Amino acid sequence: MFDTRISRRAALMGAGAVAAWMHNPARAMLWQAAALPVPAFIDALIAKMTLAEKAGQLTLMPSAWGGGVATALNPASNGPNFDGQLEEVRQGRLTGVFNGNGAEMARRMQTAAMTQSRLKIPLIFAADVIHGHRTIFPVPVGEAASFEPGLAERTARMAAYEAAASGIDWTFAPMVDIARDQRWGRTMEGAGEDVLLGRLIADARVRGFQGKDLKDNDAVLACAKHFAAYGAAEAGLDYNTVDISERTLREIYLPPFKAAVDAGVLSFMASFNEISGVPSTGNSWLMETVLRGEWGFKGFVVSDYTGDMEMIDHGFAADAREAAKLAFLAGVDMSMTSGFYRDHLPDLVEKGEVPVARLDASVRTVLAMKARLGLFEDPFRRIDLKREKARSRTKPALALAREAGRKSIVMIKNDGDLLPLPKSGKKIALIGPFASGSDSLNGPWVVYGDNAQAIDLATGVKAAVADRSLITVVQGSTVEAPLPGGIEAAVAAAREADIVVLAIGESEGMSGEAQSRAEIIVPEPQQALAEAVAAVGKPVVIVLKNGRALALKGAVVNAPSILVTWFLGSESGHAIADILFGDYSPSGRLPCSFPRSLGQQPYSYAHKPTGRPNPSETQLEPYKAHYRGIPNSALFPFGHGLTYGKFEYSDLSVAPTLAWDGELTVSAKVTNTGKRAAEELVQLYTHDRAASVTRPVRELKAFRKVTLAPGASEVVTFKIRRDLLLFIGRENKPTVEPGLFDVWVSPSAETQGVRGSFELKGA
Repeated sequence: MFDTRISRRAALMGAGAVAAWMHNPARAMLWQAAALPVPAFIDALIAKMTLAEKAGQLTLMPSAWGGGVATALNPASNGPNFDGQLEEVRQGRLTGVFNGNGAEMARRMQTAAMTQSRLKIPLIFAADVIHGHRTIFPVPVGEAASFEPGLAERTARMAAYEAAASGIDWTFAPMVDIARDQRWGRTMEGAGEDVLLGRLIADARVRGFQGKDLKDNDAVLACAKHFAAYGAAEAGLDYNTVDISERTLREIYLPPFKAAVDAGVLSFMASFNEISGVPSTGNSWLMETVLRGEWGFKGFVVSDYTGDMEMIDHGFAADAREAAKLAFLAGVDMSMTSGFYRDHLPDLVEKGEVPVARLDASVRTVLAMKARLGLFEDPFRRIDLKREKARSRTKPALALAREAGRKSIVMIKNDGDLLPLPKSGKKIALIGPFASGSDSLNGPWVVYGDNAQAIDLATGVKAAVADRSLITVVQGSTVEAPLPGGIEAAVAAAREADIVVLAIGESEGMSGEAQSRAEIIVPEPQQALAEAVAAVGKPVVIVLKNGRALALKGAVVNAPSILVTWFLGSESGHAIADILFGDYSPSGRLPCSFPRSLGQQPYSYAHKPTGRPNPSETQLEPYKAHYRGIPNSALFPFGHGLTYGKFEYSDLSVAPTLAWDGELTVSAKVTNTGKRAAEELVQLYTHDRAASVTRPVRELKAFRKVTLAPGASEVVTFKIRRDLLLFIGRENKPTVEPGLFDVWVSPSAETQGVRGSFELKGA
């Protein structure tokens, strides 16, 4: 499956390895097949380039003029100041920079490239536009809770529209890693735990960013990251080791990347982690055999921030020179931040350790991408100071942020129909560290947005009610520390109120890169606040701010109503108020399972049954697969979410057999027995009862949203064909086998809904 440390080092020593690379027909065919269409002038341009200039086209650096958040997220390290970086541009030592300071910075750098460098090759400007540029949308895991790929495409399209106006050509998004351990901080950046949802969101976001034509001045190049299995880090610890089977890799972690390729993504980013002993940045099996060979990827691969440098600390490369060599020959075309390619590729080529043909192939791909982006035709097509201002935080963008926000909210509990709240006649105590103020509204991984411009909860609530004087706002505690007198003030406010809205959870600094949490709980000072407020005896609505699934306990989980609101971005307060007061019925569903206990991690609904499954959640049997005292299931499972309607499932219809080349129809009647119109997410799951490789207890195969008025019903229909039942077999190839399958049409991954079975017949 993977290259090993010893065989790799041995294979790369000496000129014999280089000669083998150059004369290996399979490798040559692989690169030829994976190449982008190349304009005729590019080969002529490459012929004029020195080795140093070629290495420069494969070198990406943090902008020396980033400032503020950009510098904190991606420090320029020991690099030059902006004037020094301009000199590097003049010398042809840079292909571009990332996380720079807007159109003016890009204008000055591009002017230097086009008027003062020898070959006049345009720069490419990149940025972390993860969930919005100036207008900030919900964090990706929150947006995935909408179960609307079309929404994800629209927000990516709007983000590209804004970002491109400030000179950005390329975004380091979407992150398509599957996350099944909620301790991992970067859960917030992806689509959650499910493969199907991950594939659909990957496809949508690539299409949204790249638009109809990459030459358009509102399109940006997308980058699928992190390749691969970054979300499978042991114990959910960021940057940690990954050790999984090839079958697991192909079945769970690779499909969203393949979906991105199929959607037309033209850049990939290598992941920080190793897989089975080989760092991804040095893994030719991933980059060449799978990505370019099997999938026919035509773009280029960039390392993650100092990813090539980190192979030294991994113990995979002896020094910077070897790290550059290993990464480059593994198929990583561009080095980010370390400068290793610029420093060492010319000498590696001169010494015969890297083929010049291989160097030219990567340069050709990068230049072809710049041509695809229209930069050779007009290097300033995305650099326009007036356009930058005109496209920033427009009314349509903010309206979309509000729509995306309310569609991302998941109501996981609503005992006694406490929600929606009345807009008049009731005193509401708005309590908690996220009740008001600009902290943590946008969420993690925002480079250009400003929390001060976002709408906080208090503002949203006050705008929604008839009489603002009925709203009392009390902080109660800080995020991770008690506030002197805070609990006493909160209790006093709760006693005077009819209803308490308790806004608690994680700060934006507790999720994201390098923010793995050993204990995925509401921080103890906030838990103490919740216990004290609950003891007053007033109805409590929990408004949970979070970038991952949390293990809820005590007064938090026992509150009658709980809204999971993630980090919603620019229109946070308005979006939450829309749900709280019933202007919109909640429609989001959990993209990741909320565990019964933090000790259940990693956990996914699509786990294997084991040889000793516990047959019942209500009665735990000895010597069966469960932790002491709790069943092997989620507290709030994947796909779970309530509405202001009440839905019942009935009348399952499924044919007893599916012919090998046929199609089977599964249908169920869904009825809104409640008093309000609402939107239900109807989900189709299957289970292969007996296969040559054991299968998960359930797998999501399709879903559909239906909107029903009170008392209305709809028969929801799904089609199943053989290809929907594929799995990765013993030979690590997609396969499907005849046999019996269970099927559910249900409102979540761990509820019954309606259940039946069918048999797939052999050919």
